[in-house]
Amino acid sequence: MADDLKIPLLEELEKGPWPSFVTDIKSVAGKSEMAADLLRQLEKSYEDKRGYWKHGGLVGVRGYGGGVIGRYSALPEEFPGVSHFHTVRVNQPSGWVYTADALNGIMDIWDEHGSGLTNMHGSTGDMVLLGTRTEELEPTFLALTQKGWDLGGSGSDMRTPSCCIGPARCEYACFDTLALTYNLTQEYQDELHRPMFNYKFKIKVSGCPNDCTAAIARSDMAIIGIWKDDIKVNQEEFAKYVDSGMDVQGIVVDMCPTSCISVDGKTIDIDDSNCVKCMHCINKMPKALAVGDEKGAAIALGAKAPIVDGALFGSIMVPFIELEEPYEELHDLIERIWEFWDEHGKARERIGEFIERVTLARFCEEVGLDPIPQMVTHPRENPYIFYEEYFAEEGEGSEE
Repeated sequence: MADDLKIPLLEELEKGPWPSFVTDIKSVAGKSEMAADLLRQLEKSYEDKRGYWKHGGLVGVRGYGGGVIGRYSALPEEFPGVSHFHTVRVNQPSGWVYTADALNGIMDIWDEHGSGLTNMHGSTGDMVLLGTRTEELEPTFLALTQKGWDLGGSGSDMRTPSCCIGPARCEYACFDTLALTYNLTQEYQDELHRPMFNYKFKIKVSGCPNDCTAAIARSDMAIIGIWKDDIKVNQEEFAKYVDSGMDVQGIVVDMCPTSCISVDGKTIDIDDSNCVKCMHCINKMPKALAVGDEKGAAIALGAKAPIVDGALFGSIMVPFIELEEPYEELHDLIERIWEFWDEHGKARERIGEFIERVTLARFCEEVGLDPIPQMVTHPRENPYIFYEEYFAEEGEGSEE
């Protein structure tokens, strides 16, 4: 089947030193009509300089409104292999830790019911199975559940929570990212599988400020490990870095964003009151410096890519929260946010856009968050600030 492929434009992408998705798809096209027609349709798109996919909306399986992304070809007669090309999201294990047997089991299912193409992993975090027909969705779902897998989120629901590998392999982790992600996944099954929100809501979990899941830029709620006490310092190990010839001044001290590090010979001093926990010094000298002992997480809200409005980074809403099972304080915060957003949000309005529209002040008041300086992403141009407490005590109006 792959021998008669005529895709000269796509084959240009195989040239050069870098791996090519074209080569990967061609390796499957010999046994999969879907993969072969996928390449043929994409070649035509390159020739005509236009796309030939129709968005199919949500195509569900019994009992689930999310987890399957509908996709149909606009040229089904010309490319029958991709007349249906639905994507199935599979809820990944926390930290993306698989056994070879588990992966082989999924690949066997997908070879039988789909195109054989996968994406490890999607931006939400799920394992993505690319391309199947409508009539194969229920058999695929049944085969997956029999092996202990579940579908992930899609549409206007809570998307599949994802996390870094955390304490399983990283000494910087400030809480158990794996346990928290599993807890959130189990706690919010309805919100994950049955779209009921104004739009998508992504939760990403990073165990430390290195933020290996890029939660601060890619999630509506970023849960990022942090510590409250001082950075732990081992002066003997620091002296060894100096003795080794490391340019501590240039590599560490001068790169500190708040200039809170000073060095006197073979001794390092950190002004922790000005430390913003950027992790740079710890990353550069992991034997001499370590995260503190009073550990928890910071919570940021509002990040997203530009869809309805421009791209946003998350803003810190909770500077520190302890994360110990059963996570009741976190659950309560999430549900308060969802309740206010659900009642007053607009269709396709992410939580960051919602906060901008209703104002940060009202959001904090309705959700029950105390205002903090970290919430402010841009200072006001108007210098005249009025406080509700002032009005309550002094009466309406302001002094001249």
